[in-house]
Amino acid sequence: MHLTSLNLVWAILVLFGASALQAQTTLFNGISVPGVVIAHSPASSGIYVGSPGIAALPDGAYLAKWDEFGPQSTEHTSAITHVHRSQDRGLTWEHVARIDGAFWSSLFVHRDAVYLLGTECHHGRIVIRRSDDGGRTWTEPADTSSGLLTPEGQYHTAPMPILIHDGRIWRAMEDAMGGQEWGERYRAMMMTAPIEDDLLRQDSWTFSNTLAREPQWLGGEWPFRGWLEGNAVLSPNGEVVNILRVDHQLGGKAAVVHVSADGKSVSFDPAKDFIDFPGGAKKFTIRFDENSKLYWSLTNLVPPRYADAQRRASTIRNTLALVCSSDLIEWTIRCIVLHDPDEGQHSSYGRSAFQYVDWLFEGDDLILLSRTAYDDGLGGAHRGHDANFLTFHRIEHFRQLTLADSVVDVSTLGLSQPTSPAP
Repeated sequence: MHLTSLNLVWAILVLFGASALQAQTTLFNGISVPGVVIAHSPASSGIYVGSPGIAALPDGAYLAKWDEFGPQSTEHTSAITHVHRSQDRGLTWEHVARIDGAFWSSLFVHRDAVYLLGTECHHGRIVIRRSDDGGRTWTEPADTSSGLLTPEGQYHTAPMPILIHDGRIWRAMEDAMGGQEWGERYRAMMMTAPIEDDLLRQDSWTFSNTLAREPQWLGGEWPFRGWLEGNAVLSPNGEVVNILRVDHQLGGKAAVVHVSADGKSVSFDPAKDFIDFPGGAKKFTIRFDENSKLYWSLTNLVPPRYADAQRRASTIRNTLALVCSSDLIEWTIRCIVLHDPDEGQHSSYGRSAFQYVDWLFEGDDLILLSRTAYDDGLGGAHRGHDANFLTFHRIEHFRQLTLADSVVDVSTLGLSQPTSPAP
């Protein structure tokens, strides 16, 4: 089900047409799969690749993780997370750990240790683990002193970013106790802990109140099904905010939830706290870059060519865009970095997708993991949502990229070059 460094085919560099953007591909069963393939799970297994997470360790190694989900997985009881390690900047990967009871988790480094923070299973309790040997072995969350952060309840998340601000760690989360249906049940919240505290102890953490979405928001013509997978971000005015994916029929929106300085309360004004955000109907990660003084993200935008008011924007995941903003409000599409023409007009979610991307800055580059659905010579993915690959990618000199550097002629997607300089 997963590849190791022993059977991973060496990646090669290819040039997409006349584009200046280079991408790595892996030859898999005679098919060039975008990126370096870290793991593969065929659709026939009934186990799909979910929730990519990436961390760069102090010794220069990379860690990558993913979850098993799907009808033959144990996602609803005790979910399984796999951890891989690369010693050569992502060219090859070794499988180093299989963790029972971890799902939807973020990987992050804090004080030379690696942490895995998420839930124990689909809508499970919040748990955190620590590794002191570079991801090979992990602590067990047996009780509230060793990583069990919510002894009861149901929660939802994804591998979302960790924010360090004002001597505290901040992490967005959703409680999943606001109903029974997907979307409506998710209520936005924030969790925070002092950076010097033991992160495995429940009493180190403060949990805010929760906020439910209202279906009539955004005009009510199309139902607002839910908000989820929030990003803890420091705004330009020094306020911690939670920027959430918004599942709306037409897409293109995100929600900005405001967090109090002590992390105990969150608030939202639907009249002014929705923003236009390309790809906002799918999971995205936002990080601030000190070099450019811009916020950056990689998103599954819906190009005009694929826009269809009768189809949910959240199902269109065949285009990955690099976007940026100076203020978290106005966002610019800088470059299309991954694309496949299978937009799935005749099947839910299509057959190809580059989604749930987690990424980090590395000097002039971005390094990223994608939950990738792609042809594997074995019938391909069950559908775009049910990915069959975990892939690693490097975007070189990302700050310099423009739409002209895209992997596809953007005019064929209905996009045009901006008339004013990008931020």
